[in-house]
Amino acid sequence: MISLLYDGSFEGLFTAVFEVFEYRYKDVEIVNRDMFHQENIFAETHEVITQPEKSERVLNKLEKYIGKPGIHQLLKVFLSENPEMENLILSAVKQSIKHPGENILENFADSDILKISKICKSVDRERHRMTAFVRFEKMQDGIFFARIDPDFNVLPLIRKHFKDRYQDQKWMIYDLRRNYGIFYDLKHCDFFYPDEKLDLYQYQQKFHDEEKNYQILWQRYFTKTNIAERKNIKLHIQHVPKRYWKYLTEKR
Repeated sequence: MISLLYDGSFEGLFTAVFEVFEYRYKDVEIVNRDMFHQENIFAETHEVITQPEKSERVLNKLEKYIGKPGIHQLLKVFLSENPEMENLILSAVKQSIKHPGENILENFADSDILKISKICKSVDRERHRMTAFVRFEKMQDGIFFARIDPDFNVLPLIRKHFKDRYQDQKWMIYDLRRNYGIFYDLKHCDFFYPDEKLDLYQYQQKFHDEEKNYQILWQRYFTKTNIAERKNIKLHIQHVPKRYWKYLTEKR
């Protein structure tokens, strides 16, 4: 088997897919270079250099077969960080080229396509929960800041939602697990990549006084209105799973 090693980017992955066909590789796998562990010193590897033009050629051709919604599904698979995601995407591309007259992403009889469908549903659920449970906190510089720690890399999928919803204020959303975020400055909405991980203690020291007062008032209100006799913890957890409580002021 030949292992194609790429840089972990979306463009890098589709450059690797292009080169599978360019070099007519048959028994092949695509692996993130940082995750590759060569157990057999005689195993064959191929170093992929990311080339946007090659990636674009694959995506443009693929769009003709599965449309933009299909490309978006494959993006979700990529963002899922599933250990099989590279080769599931390669399988989808191969099947699209083999059956150009049909949308192969609807062929759930195929095990790879079924996995892709299940992954997309899981990513969609996480995306929805991030839009529902993210809480912004006002900082001393007037910027509203939110921290998230999603199971999947859904930040690119929620960017438009927050840009459209909060157009009149500056805000940042930071992914604690992946150490990057989005910053909106009233004009542009760009990704940022800090050199060091967020220091949560320092972060809390930078709360605006209004934010501190708001959190105290909200916690008091929640305590007063939370009637013990009517508690239904099981139902509550169904609607708001425990792993999302860390985002909610009333749960702190």
